[in-house]
This record gives sequence, structure tokens and C-alpha cells, in this order.
Amino acid sequence: MSVENLSVASSTAAKKGVIIIGAGLAGWHVIDAIRAKDTEIPITLITADSGDRYHKPMLTMAISQNKRASDLVRASGSEAANTAEVTLLANTQVTDIDPVSQTVQVRSTAQSDDALTTIGYEKMVIAMGAHPIFPKSLPQDLVWHVNHIERFSQLQEKLAAGSQHVAIVGAGMVGTEIAEDLLKAGHKVTLIDLNDAPLSQMLPAKATARIAKAIESQGIQFLGGYQVSAVARVNDDDNNNDSNDSNDSNDGKKLRVDYATLSSDADNTDTQPLEPLIVDHVIASTGLTVDKKLPAAAGVEFDRRTGIVVDAATLRTNAANIYAIGDCMSINGVACRYVAPLRAQAATIADDILGHEHSGYDHKPPMIRLKNKAISVMVTGVPQAAGNWQVKTESDDELIMNLLDDNEVVSATVTIKAPAVPKA
Repeated sequence: MSVENLSVASSTAAKKGVIIIGAGLAGWHVIDAIRAKDTEIPITLITADSGDRYHKPMLTMAISQNKRASDLVRASGSEAANTAEVTLLANTQVTDIDPVSQTVQVRSTAQSDDALTTIGYEKMVIAMGAHPIFPKSLPQDLVWHVNHIERFSQLQEKLAAGSQHVAIVGAGMVGTEIAEDLLKAGHKVTLIDLNDAPLSQMLPAKATARIAKAIESQGIQFLGGYQVSAVARVNDDDNNNDSNDSNDSNDGKKLRVDYATLSSDADNTDTQPLEPLIVDHVIASTGLTVDKKLPAAAGVEFDRRTGIVVDAATLRTNAANIYAIGDCMSINGVACRYVAPLRAQAATIADDILGHEHSGYDHKPPMIRLKNKAISVMVTGVPQAAGNWQVKTESDDELIMNLLDDNEVVSATVTIKAPAVPKA
């Protein structure tokens, strides 16, 4: 039933069906959940890409495993749509949402004209995800991100030429995982972060110090407490770059990464400039944000940092007949950007859309695991670096710490262990 024809999609959606915006893990989970309980209700899936099904967390591990993008794709968008009997509008952008008339406007990016098509819906699920934050110091035409399989594929192709030097800006979960993956693939890696250790925005210093020591022991260069001020091509004229195509950003020329120590003393004139890094590639791992255009058009409550606000039990937005799921939504002010809860969230949305009685979604923070072999890091609850962290167990091989709330109740736990198998 997969189609590319917007007029067919318009007539299909006119049958009071469901529109899902976004074909990532969240969007496909909703389709799976609905189809498990109703094989007839019309579903239209709108996505700016091909809609291929793949497991995005694998992107931070795939380069060292020599897996190409095609190896990660479980089913093409058209194959998956046929199997689920949904109408797929691939390479299609949603330009507007009208919650009163319950319609969306879309345009095909595969066509040369800017013709718009209006499609009606009875229920809508926004699963559009989030996109990487690029500070001004990290120009998108020079810097990579690994948040989508297409960009991953392009970077992998560049790295296939042999051992190269890669700088990663941002040492959160993703940046730290990518650093190890690239090192294992034979590349030289420099990991740069504003904080003194990786995962410092999530965990206390005693815990992050162990993580920093572990990744440095592998041979990853960690520069903590530094801010990148600029990235430029080596020997490039400062204002002579007329390329707007980020796919051509790493064209074989070296990149210069300018960085400096963070200082609260603006009048410190004794600080010497640091020698720039000369690297082959720069990857941004500086967090995610949610585009406000569609949430604003739909009239849903929204925060650019955490995403679309939903009711915790039903995942409904404040706009009638509109739900949100995945990286683009938040519950009780906390962004929901982990894969584990998606299946339960999708099941709740499916029941609510279909009018089935259900007990409501019970949000529980998932266990967080750092996918690094250098050290085992597991976190439960809702961690935050600042807080009353107390040591429960501490030895050379293991550290367990609990975060206590104002009532002395454990709200998060971190467990850090040395690798089970010593490095060769």
C-alpha cells in the first residue's frame, strides 16, 4: 500500500484515519502497536527521508564493527509500509498543521515544484524526533553529526580511506560512545568537552573521574574544561567558502580546531593561546533540540529544550486529537530520549486512538547503559550531576553511588565497574 502519490494519500487520509509524522523508531512503534489491534484503520506515514527501519542506537557502535548503513537497515520504507499496510509519503515535508480543520499541508521534496497538498486526519501522532544542536563555533558545512543513518553513511565513507584523526565535541553519552567506536576502528580520537570529565552533566565528579580515566587508558585524548571557539579548513580563505552542501564538508582538507580553557576571569591576560588541533574530521555531539515550527503550527504546548508537552497517562498534547512520542516530547518537564520506553508509549497511544480502555502509560525512567567496553556504567532513576550523591560501595573495581532527594529517598543510582576482561 506504500505510495508516493500525494493525491492518493489525500483521499486515503480523508477516510478519517491516522497521520504519523516521522518514520524513526517512535513512529514505526506506533504503527506496530495500532496494527496489532486494528488492521483496517487507515494510516498515513509522512517522513522527510526514505522511511527505512533501523535501530538508531547502533550508529554509535557500527563503524568499528565495519557495518555499513545498508547492514543496519532492517527493512526499506516501502517494504515496511507494504507489510504494515500503511500509506508512506517518503521524502515529504510537513509545512503546516491546522488543528481546527484537522489537516496538514505537505510538499514532496522529490519534485521540482513547491506544490502543496492538504491531507485530513482524525488522529495525529507527532514523532518527528529532535535534531543536533550546532553552536556557532561548529559550522554545519564542516562538522558532522551522527544522529541519522544518512549522515552516518556519509561519514563512514570518508573514514574508509584509512586511519584518520577525528575530534568529537561533546562528551555526553553519544560522544563518549562514538569516541570508543572510532578508536576501535583504528582512528585517532580527541574528545573535547566543557566539563572536566565525560558525562559530567549527568553524574557526580567521583563517578565521572573514573570514566575519564578509563577512556584515556584506551588511548583516547580527552580535553576536559575546554571550549571550541572555531572550526575552519586549513589554509582556506576565511570568507571564501561558497559551499552550502554539508555532504561535501570533509573533502580531504584538514580542519583546524581552535579551542581555549574556560575561565570565569574575563580580564585574565596571562592565558596563552592554545595550539590548535589539526584533524581530518570533527563530529558534533553537543545535544539535541526540537524544531518549534510544527508544534507552534499545531498549537501544542512546547519547550524548545525538552520538546512537546504531553499528558503523562495518555501522551495526548493539549491540542485535540494530537499525540506526541519519542525524542520530540517530554513528560513532567523531562525530555524522553531513550529507546526502551517507546514500546509501552506506543501501546498507550494505540489504545487511546482506537478507543480501547487502558490503564494509562506509567512512565518509569529506563536504565541507562554506556555502551563502552573500557568501563561498565549503569544508571537508574533520574540522575543529575548536582545533588546529594552518597557513596554506597567504593573499591578499585566498583563504585556505587545513590542520589538522595530532599526526603533522603534514593532518586537515582550509578554503578561503575572495571571491565570484566582486562585490555590486551
